[in-house]
Amino acid sequence: MTESPQVSPDSLTGHARIQDYLKTLDGSPGVYRMLDAQARVLYVGKARNLRARVSNYARPAGHTGRIARMISETASMMFLTTKTETEALLLEQNLIKQLKPKYNVLLRDDKSFPNILVSKAHEFPRLQKHRGAKKEKGAYYGPFASAGAVNRTLNQLQKAFMLRDCSDASFETRTRPCLQYQIKRCTAPCVGKISAEDYAASVADAERYLSGRSTDIQEKLASEMQAASAEMNFERAAVLRDRIRALTQVQSAQGINPRGVAEADVIALYMENGQACVQVFFIRANQNWGNRDFYPRAGADIAPSEVLQAFVGQFYDTKEPPRQLILSHGIEDTDLMVQALSEKAGRKVEIVVPQRGEKAELIAGATRNARESLGRKMSESATQAKLLAGVAEAFDLDAPPERIEVYDNSHIQGTNAVGAMIVAGPDGFAKNSYRKFNIKGDSLTPGDDFGMMKEVLTRRFKRLLKEDPDRENGQWPDLLLIDGGAGQVSAVAEIMREFGVEDVPMVGVAKGVDRDQGKEEFHRVGSRPFALRRNDPVLYFIQRMRDEAHRFAIGTHRAKRAKSVGATPLDDVPGVGATRKRALLAHFGSAKAVSRANLADLKAVDGVSDALAETIYGFFHEGG
Repeated sequence: MTESPQVSPDSLTGHARIQDYLKTLDGSPGVYRMLDAQARVLYVGKARNLRARVSNYARPAGHTGRIARMISETASMMFLTTKTETEALLLEQNLIKQLKPKYNVLLRDDKSFPNILVSKAHEFPRLQKHRGAKKEKGAYYGPFASAGAVNRTLNQLQKAFMLRDCSDASFETRTRPCLQYQIKRCTAPCVGKISAEDYAASVADAERYLSGRSTDIQEKLASEMQAASAEMNFERAAVLRDRIRALTQVQSAQGINPRGVAEADVIALYMENGQACVQVFFIRANQNWGNRDFYPRAGADIAPSEVLQAFVGQFYDTKEPPRQLILSHGIEDTDLMVQALSEKAGRKVEIVVPQRGEKAELIAGATRNARESLGRKMSESATQAKLLAGVAEAFDLDAPPERIEVYDNSHIQGTNAVGAMIVAGPDGFAKNSYRKFNIKGDSLTPGDDFGMMKEVLTRRFKRLLKEDPDRENGQWPDLLLIDGGAGQVSAVAEIMREFGVEDVPMVGVAKGVDRDQGKEEFHRVGSRPFALRRNDPVLYFIQRMRDEAHRFAIGTHRAKRAKSVGATPLDDVPGVGATRKRALLAHFGSAKAVSRANLADLKAVDGVSDALAETIYGFFHEGG
């Protein structure tokens, strides 16, 4: 892979400027970038033959409006040659996601999807939701379209197979069954209510179900229920009946469960007035594991084939593709995309555009969902535009804000303190831009809300100034909303002055008389507090943003607190993993007893070497 040097731009722009590059190009495959006079990337494209592709842009006429505008703004170009066109395709999509060029189709929401993990690091495996890198030992099933889809499935699977969902730390310290056992959602392996063999059989049944063999499981359970009834063991028969019912509820909640499609992503595109919605249904093990809609940045004169090709390339850049992609429209380079995805997956990946049969019915359903979702989105966008215009008027802004950042803190008497930032804009809440801040200030007084807010804003703007000093990437806020009154506003204004950022408007939202919602007061530096009419839609919008920030802050705080409750000092000892931690807790009874143990007793623990015993002893007695 080689990159050609960028020719220094002069006053020449447009197709004549592009013409200058043709003499330096050959017929190699590669990726090209078109840049404006400020060296901002306008467009990234790939080519089987760079010279032939770029010569198309050198023509003075015959382009769509979008391409003509792009050419007219082009002041320079950059080229990167590759060995194969497949390599160029992968590089193109990677650069588009990284650089976010103005004229490319861009997938804006690209979060990871959750899976169900059957953890195998413990004698009694745990059934849990998992998101992110698959580092933990166990079997992964997914992806599911959303956390809600995973939670619904887990809820029913716990009823059906009664597998534990508690943490290993909680499991090791139980002395009696928890509530999950009482409501028949766990067999309480923590206190020996079920043997390892019987529990393993339930795990195997759950994995067979998640692998698509649900009919086999239900037939087996039905047979066991009849046998229990014949033996007059009605209590066991009732338990088995409930498990069958739970499995049936999972299937009914999933909706469409295609018989002829074992593993596929169903991807349908609907476009209207230059806007696009892509609906993706995840089919795994002949089961529908949910759907998600996406709104890639497109344009009025972009063909569906180009939009869908860009979506597929960017969507699977960080995700493992399934065995089959079922598309509503053909894409521009089907064979090339198949080759790229197959290489990424390490197995054959098929792309089909069905015209009839079950797959065509799946596409029809996904297209209908895409059309309805885009209609709702366009309606919401129109309403959102009016609200943002109202915010601009209420707070004397020069223009409707594109990015509003709302901040809040959460803690209990200063413990497990977190800061939260949520983002709202023309498309509503931008949840992929939310950020949480673990409060680190050791010098802060517990419960010091001013100090916490100052720390959060300091870290936020320090990072902004480092990563985007020229404010070109759309990450700078047009308006800050702070939960609080004059004190919080003054604290934040001080931070802004320290960083030399005094042109970002900032408003404090404080509860008014009797802390009554609807009587909020708004505080700005150098201005008297003011309020909006009680029934003003802009007031409701601000309340929603503040409540969303509060919800996110509370949820982040609870997650941090729950993690700290399940943690033990042993988690921080180098070399002590889950197995040795269990051995230490089993030998001494508690983490506190481990911390007080002498070196000889630590060496006596099964599985703890002399060197590790000295490490543990040193960890708890350093400087003692």
